[in-house]
Amino acid sequence: MLIDTHCHLTSTGLVERVDEVLTAARDAGVGRMVMVTEDPDDGRVGAGLLEGRPELFLVTGIHPHRAGQCTPERLEAMASLLRGEGLREDVRDRIVGVGETGVDLYYDFAPQEQQEEVLRAHLALAVSLNRPVVIHARQAEVRVCEILAEFPALAGRVVFHCYSGDKAATRRVLDLGCYCSFTGVVTFKHAGTIRESARFVPIDRIMVETDAPFLSPEPVRATKPNEPALVVHTARFLADMRGEDIEAFAAATTANAIRFFGLPEG
Repeated sequence: MLIDTHCHLTSTGLVERVDEVLTAARDAGVGRMVMVTEDPDDGRVGAGLLEGRPELFLVTGIHPHRAGQCTPERLEAMASLLRGEGLREDVRDRIVGVGETGVDLYYDFAPQEQQEEVLRAHLALAVSLNRPVVIHARQAEVRVCEILAEFPALAGRVVFHCYSGDKAATRRVLDLGCYCSFTGVVTFKHAGTIRESARFVPIDRIMVETDAPFLSPEPVRATKPNEPALVVHTARFLADMRGEDIEAFAAATTANAIRFFGLPEG
């Protein structure tokens, strides 16, 4: 059974039919999913989806694209949700990480300085709450690594999601003890740099994800929206590319996700 370690089930096209999406995932061999939300309001919606759905887990933060609208009040609202305030115990226990947070230098939705300030706030909160961190870094892997080095307590507790760095950046990421999670982008025709990095990442540091509703993998790239069931295509592609048995690869990536997010066994 695979784990989709990064999906946005609160998105339009998925949230309206979430139980159908979960059934399709189970039928495809995807037993658990980590939802990631992008601001405190989105996070509360995600927390609501956890009720009665034990296969779902939640990571919540303020996306770097929204760093320009971040305020102390919104950071406190995020922290309150991460602490599980006002939530039932079974829901609170399935809030498993901080993020996604980071720096995006491809788009220009927020000034870099402000993105970095918000990133540091997330990292400090993760240290205080003893939670792992999900990083969004686009054309900014090395800069994010420089900032992560300021937080040694998070060594081994950070994953770079939708990983797209080159091999040199990957060395920096791995030297910090971080994980790399790959989406359907690795299956795309012109993803040679990402495939090189995916071959380089050790088996005990790799995870798989959809980033649904985005980035449907080949050979179902035309499927919109992407959803957790389709992570099987990314996993098979990665296993074949790395010369590994798919069952062994699935078991390894599942074990990595369980260890990283502190998920229950089984």
